[in-house]
Amino acid sequence: MLRQFFCRAPELKSPREIALMREAGKLVAQALKICREMARPGVKSIDIDRAVEAFYRQHGAIPLFKGYPGPKTPFPASTCISFNEQVVHGIPGSRVIREGDLVKIDTACKLNGWCADRAITLMIGEVRPEWRRLVKVAEESLEIARVELGRAQWWTEVAERMQHHVESHGFRMVEQYVGHGIGRTMHENPQVPNFVNREVRRANFRIEEGLVIAVEPMVNMGRPETEVLRDHWTVVTRDGLPSAHVEHTFAITRDGVLVITADEDPPQPVPVSS
Repeated sequence: MLRQFFCRAPELKSPREIALMREAGKLVAQALKICREMARPGVKSIDIDRAVEAFYRQHGAIPLFKGYPGPKTPFPASTCISFNEQVVHGIPGSRVIREGDLVKIDTACKLNGWCADRAITLMIGEVRPEWRRLVKVAEESLEIARVELGRAQWWTEVAERMQHHVESHGFRMVEQYVGHGIGRTMHENPQVPNFVNREVRRANFRIEEGLVIAVEPMVNMGRPETEVLRDHWTVVTRDGLPSAHVEHTFAITRDGVLVITADEDPPQPVPVSS
């Protein structure tokens, strides 16, 4: 999501509401399992998108991306599928997956009035070692968020550790797009940056029970700057180098950090340290 920092209180969720969000999260995880199985050389991205939309409809869920308002035109698909130097918001179409591609798939749905959002980066076949390292570091930064949410008191403590991990490996966090609160709508308070600067510190928020956020590090191999293509949606790295994008929806519960969009059923919360 495009960064728009503001100091508004997060919209905290009850245990019942978090449980309902987990049901939506299960569907998102299952939809991405379909994506993993389909993402092979020769497959068109639009075919993956159609399969995800059919899956959501079959289970009574609403695909949240389709029709999402944009600056010029609504988003036309149920998934964002972005290749290589495309960071996020790629529009599925006739492009064919090829050996060596990085394919980023982001999707979200609403089930019984509650939302969940997740993204993965898939490495297709034999991928360059440096590209593999990029994906590994992005995934590690998301895991750092999961663990640190159970320890930290403020979001900047988490974001600082994520950013340090990425930069210590020679990569850069995208700063033009950030994560977000989520609940009855896909984008709620607060904005959830994966980096720390003066502006982020001013808009800091407390890690507390009932907080539900979609954390989505976008990690560039080269410089952090991005630009939007003429389709008004697809975000690419300005230097043309590849990017990785991963995301989970996390909830802070009395028992720890619950991964709303986890594959396991039921997921095991991460205990919150005292």
